Amino acid sequence: MKYSSLSELRPLRLDTVAAIGGLLIALALFPLRFFASQIYINTVPIVLGTACVLYIVSLYQQDDTRAIPEFSSKVSMALPSVVLVGLAALVLLTVFQGGRTPVFFGVASVVGTLVLAQILFVADRDLHPKLLILQIVCFATVFRFTALYATPGYVGIDIWTHSALVESVLSEQSLSAISHDKHYGSPFYHLLVAGSALLYDVPIRGALYLSVGLLMPLSVLLVYATTNLLVSARWAVLATALYALGSHVSRWGMHLIPTSLGLVFFLGMLYALIRVMRIEYSVRDFSLLVLLSIAVILTHQVSTFIMLVLLLAAFVAQVVFVIGPFGLTRLDTSVFRTKKPVNLVGLVIFNLGLTIFVWSLTPYRQDSFLGTALSYFAQTLEESAGILNIASSTSSEESQASADAATTLLDQIVPYVNTLGFLFLLAITFAGCLYVVHRRRAEQSVFTLLLASAFMLVFVLGLPMFGIRNFIPTRWFAFLFAPMAILGTIGIRTLRRNLNPSIVISVLFVFVLIYPGAMVLAAESNADNPVFPEHHERLAYEQSELAAAESIGAVTGAPRGDEIRRDQQLYTDHPYQTLIGRTGAYARTGTEPAAIPPDDGEAYGYSVYRTKQSTDGAYFRDGNGRAEMRKISRTDLCRPEQATVYTSGDVTLCTPSPATG
Repeated sequence: MKYSSLSELRPLRLDTVAAIGGLLIALALFPLRFFASQIYINTVPIVLGTACVLYIVSLYQQDDTRAIPEFSSKVSMALPSVVLVGLAALVLLTVFQGGRTPVFFGVASVVGTLVLAQILFVADRDLHPKLLILQIVCFATVFRFTALYATPGYVGIDIWTHSALVESVLSEQSLSAISHDKHYGSPFYHLLVAGSALLYDVPIRGALYLSVGLLMPLSVLLVYATTNLLVSARWAVLATALYALGSHVSRWGMHLIPTSLGLVFFLGMLYALIRVMRIEYSVRDFSLLVLLSIAVILTHQVSTFIMLVLLLAAFVAQVVFVIGPFGLTRLDTSVFRTKKPVNLVGLVIFNLGLTIFVWSLTPYRQDSFLGTALSYFAQTLEESAGILNIASSTSSEESQASADAATTLLDQIVPYVNTLGFLFLLAITFAGCLYVVHRRRAEQSVFTLLLASAFMLVFVLGLPMFGIRNFIPTRWFAFLFAPMAILGTIGIRTLRRNLNPSIVISVLFVFVLIYPGAMVLAAESNADNPVFPEHHERLAYEQSELAAAESIGAVTGAPRGDEIRRDQQLYTDHPYQTLIGRTGAYARTGTEPAAIPPDDGEAYGYSVYRTKQSTDGAYFRDGNGRAEMRKISRTDLCRPEQATVYTSGDVTLCTPSPATG
């Protein structure tokens, strides 16, 4: 092993300074855990510090004679067959077990590990990128469609609203059917599903799976195409695998809503954007970029805002290379080709203007979408924002809240299992960012990815620390995973090339062994049947639960919101109350998550109990009005003095007894 001297390594170059600075930032952030209890506060400083230490170590290890162990040709030839057998096993397990069980997720983790192992440890002579891409696409398809196959109805919450909107468009054969809804200004999703239903002559559910459902696993190919503009095929395949395994990416492959289609268009736009930065582009290439940006705007509002953040990052990267410290003459042409930065001012202005125009015309809660969004943001800044104000966080933070009050080891471990895959991806992303800030490697395309990741992390991790969650950070992760996967691939390539073989093998072994399983076990990947049912709600329903919701509508007459008195509010768990409201069985404004015990000590008049509330647990409100995952007994919602007007064995509707008035 040859260790370079400080003078040879020029330790004050930008990547070295950035690595040292990142390590100091990690040390400075570490004490925050003593002032606030939040999972990212506890973990991100450690992840950042580890990535910076590994990168600094790699700078001082230069040995041209070292070699990384590789699979033999026989093993390399056998592994694709093993993966395909594993995928077939996943299908059979789903069919015979009636759903995706913990055994299914265990086998899926092993299959994911085998795919990553092939990419990283197969010799160049045995590497077949097309075969690896086929395995990745097959894995993504099987992993998602087994959930869709085994689930009666849909997976998720919002999908029930969108299916009703598509049904309205089909029945009236016009977008005027949803003119009251905010999706009237972004109708591509609903038009695509409605058009597929007419084209294939299938119900809406089948049309959804044959359109958006098929696009989701295939969209990972756009990550491959984007990465291959920057690095060789092996590493482009790795980026594709990292992205396809992502928990939030899997989530939108099962919960098929406009976010899913917006993600597809976003990936296409990311490819087109990097393409025009890497080649001598033509009008056709730039036109594709413009068309894809318009498609995002007309598909989904949150996706549109994320796209604008990406364009802002690209514009800042342009400015940095025009007036900043990175001169084109310093570029290392063996790493990136010298090319004048692309002028994106016109594209940014066009998309910002079109977005403002469309949002100004989009109806939303008695106002335009733009006006309502700005009003909510101003209200949040006035009422909720504050340093380390994480008390108002919901959704993904609820699991952390339960961990804070944990009484068992499992309660403490589950939140970390949920975020472990993201933290691994974040670590290699930091390493990739350090590599590309070297002056001879800096280029507009990779700097766009770096800045986009940084800006998006601010919205995902930074603003929620201040109580600002208006931008729905949980929707951002799948978009963020794309630039992170590309930069993370560059980070792994850097460590693999520069670190001592023994360290490389240790790092890669841990990564390959843990990353797939961590992503598969995360709650977003198994919302249809959670691996930890006492800690995460199940966002899918049995056939009896779907039939019960329909029967509740028939029994109650499916009243509208203005027909329901306060004492006629219907109480049950979350998310079942969203199913009842969004399917029209009972007005959405008339259904609420129950508080256990009831608010003000008053027993509920109208309530719905289901057996899942006692076996797996669901969300209820506590005494402070916050959501709490817990199990309850039947008498907590349906008391003996109430009348049972409907029961299917799994679901029971209880109302005030006529005998008690």
